[in-house]
Amino acid sequence: MFLPVYHRELLRSDNAHLSRRISWVPAVSMMLVSFISYVDRNTLAILAPTILKDTHLSAEQYGFIISCFSVTYMIGNPVWGILLDRLGVRRGMNIAVGVWSVAAVAHAWASGLLSFGLARGVLGAGEGATFPGGLRTVTQTLPVEKRGRGLALAYSGGSLGAIITPFIVTPIALTYGWHGAFFVTGCLGFVWLILWQFISRGVDHEAPAKKASLASMPWKHPALAAYIAAYALGAMPLGLILYNSSLYLHAKFGWDQAMLGKVLWIPPLGWEISYFVWGTLLDRYGPRHKGLMLASLIITLPLAFTDSLPSGAWVLASFFVAMFAVAGFVVLSVNWATRVFPAEHIGLISGIGAGSWSAVVALSSPGIGRLFDHAEYQTAFRIAVGCSLAGYLLWRFLSSRGTPLTSAADMRGNDNDLKPC
Repeated sequence: MFLPVYHRELLRSDNAHLSRRISWVPAVSMMLVSFISYVDRNTLAILAPTILKDTHLSAEQYGFIISCFSVTYMIGNPVWGILLDRLGVRRGMNIAVGVWSVAAVAHAWASGLLSFGLARGVLGAGEGATFPGGLRTVTQTLPVEKRGRGLALAYSGGSLGAIITPFIVTPIALTYGWHGAFFVTGCLGFVWLILWQFISRGVDHEAPAKKASLASMPWKHPALAAYIAAYALGAMPLGLILYNSSLYLHAKFGWDQAMLGKVLWIPPLGWEISYFVWGTLLDRYGPRHKGLMLASLIITLPLAFTDSLPSGAWVLASFFVAMFAVAGFVVLSVNWATRVFPAEHIGLISGIGAGSWSAVVALSSPGIGRLFDHAEYQTAFRIAVGCSLAGYLLWRFLSSRGTPLTSAADMRGNDNDLKPC
């Protein structure tokens, strides 16, 4: 396996600059915005049984609605990655959160496949900035030795949002209907925008990378394909559990909307814990990605047998463990990529990872929905685990090919005093 190369002087100067004022506030703000993004996107998943019943949509049509989000989210991630690299995080996130908050509120007036698909598509386009913004903020405000935990903190808002959403959405929906739930959750983004005007001052302490050329990205290097495989395929089961657990528990065990609201926080709790476990391991023991990736895969494998479990409690436990394991592919692949690719394109790198994951979800969601319509749940779970296995194997194979990639400083011509990472 090839090893990325770093310029030690660059790291020392970078850490010296950041050590003058290390603040976790920007990373926390990114946690909050990723929290809101997942509340907005997960409201539909939590209320899916009720919405499908009221609108007479099938699980396959629901899958197409998820695909509308996933396709625009796929496109939006690298696009926002480029924009944030050039505009800066402050301005870029103002635009992105404003767009997706309007789209989130618009779900309250949706009534069928077309209107839900349109609202979902705009939501995905705006939310594409979430993780590129988080990664760029962490790399701009924290030194290298704290970025594993910083990345975990910034990204953990998504899983936290998935945990909290049932408690926010269910009582609102039971009282005011699912229309009211979309309206209330959609307004959270506008509240964050007000806070962001104060929090974001000084976040862009470096000049935006307006002169950074996309040509400096190693587009054809096997490392890029390795990163995409680990993130997109390895983390595919997150999408299945996130978007379809309510449908599965409703169909398999007859749990109603009130019951689902009480228990659907359990699977994403594993996801939330996972970010901090993998982030802490990376910070304490260094980039031992090979062994940690294998551990993630092994813990994911039991998901394939979820449909054989005798009760809803066991299913929730299976989902919990699977989300804990699969989130490791996200943290580990992103951390690996930040050590391999040019620093000036860090937002783009994050966008490519999240966007490729969204592409896999977009392609698989209608098929998963069709399997759910025919109660072929075991096949769906096995496909998800097969994706994780394929992602791991491709990452291992592709990451061992090609010449070592160097840091941004080395690519600019500083080819002396290099040290393997």
